[in-house]
Amino acid sequence: MATQNAENQTSTQQPRPPFPQQHQTGPGIESKLRPRPKYAAEDYRPANKLRDKVALITGGDSGIGRAVAVMFAREGAHVAISYLPEEQSDADETRAAIEREQRQCLMLPGDLTDARFCDEIVEATVSKLGRLDVLVSNAAHQNRKEKLEDLTDEELEETFQTNVYAYIRLARAALQKMQSGGVIIATSSETGILGSRKLPDYSATKGAINAFTKSLAQDVVERGIRVNAIAPGPVWTPLNPSDAGATAEKVAKFGQDSPMERPAQPEELAPAYVFLASNADSSYITGTVLQVMGGETAGG
Repeated sequence: MATQNAENQTSTQQPRPPFPQQHQTGPGIESKLRPRPKYAAEDYRPANKLRDKVALITGGDSGIGRAVAVMFAREGAHVAISYLPEEQSDADETRAAIEREQRQCLMLPGDLTDARFCDEIVEATVSKLGRLDVLVSNAAHQNRKEKLEDLTDEELEETFQTNVYAYIRLARAALQKMQSGGVIIATSSETGILGSRKLPDYSATKGAINAFTKSLAQDVVERGIRVNAIAPGPVWTPLNPSDAGATAEKVAKFGQDSPMERPAQPEELAPAYVFLASNADSSYITGTVLQVMGGETAGG
C-alpha cells in the first residue's frame, strides 16, 4: 500500500510518505530510489528566460541539481554539470534530458573537495561552451550523528570541503569569467536557518553558505553580478537515503514532519532557481536566502 501511495500520483499530487523502506551507501543513485524523484515539471511552461546562457551546476546529475539543469535547458540555457564519477549513470540520464531540449550538456566528473577541480570545471565550461553566465553551487555532503562526539575530524573536513570550500572556490573562479548580468546561486538548507540536532556540521556549512552569499553579494553588486541562495526544506533526493546516519525506517518517513507532511520533489525547487537566474525576473534581488521550506517559516 505504501508503494502504491507513493508511486501513483499526478503532477499536482506529489508523493507522500510512508515510502518503501530503503537505504543506500553514499553518494546515492537516483535511479535506485522508490518512488523516483520527479524532475520533469510537466506543468511548468518555459519562456526562454535563459536563452543561450551558459550555466555550470554542481551536483547536476541528480536531485535538485538535475531538476535545475533540465529546467534551465528548457529555458534555453546550455548546461555543464559536475558530479562524482560513481554517479555517472545518473549523469547520463540528466544529459539525455538536456539534449532532448536541444541544448548542449558538458559532463564534468570529479571531486569538488579537490581545489584544482573547482578551477578546472570553470575553465572547461568557458572553453567548451564559450562563456559562463550562471553558477549554481549545489553539491552537498551530509551524514547524521546521534551526538557531536560522533563527528570525526575527517567527516567534519569532508562536509566543509564539499559544502563551503567548493562554493567559495567556484565563486572565486567564476568571477574571473563572468560579465555584468552574471548570477551565482547556492543551495543552502532550512538547517542553515533553524539548525538540526543530528546534522551539526551540515547545518553549520549551510549557515556559512548563507553568510558568504550575503557577503559576496555586497562585494560584486557594483559589477552587475547577483548572488543569492535557496534554502529548501526536506527534498526527496539521493542525499537523504544515502545518509549513513539514516535508517531505512527513517527514510520511509522522510519529510512527514514538515508542515506539508511530505518532502518536496526536485521539480518543485527548480523554478526558484530559474527565477533567481533570470535577470528579467529578479534583477533587483541579490544577497537574499530564498526559503522554499514547505510551510516552515523563519527569519533569516
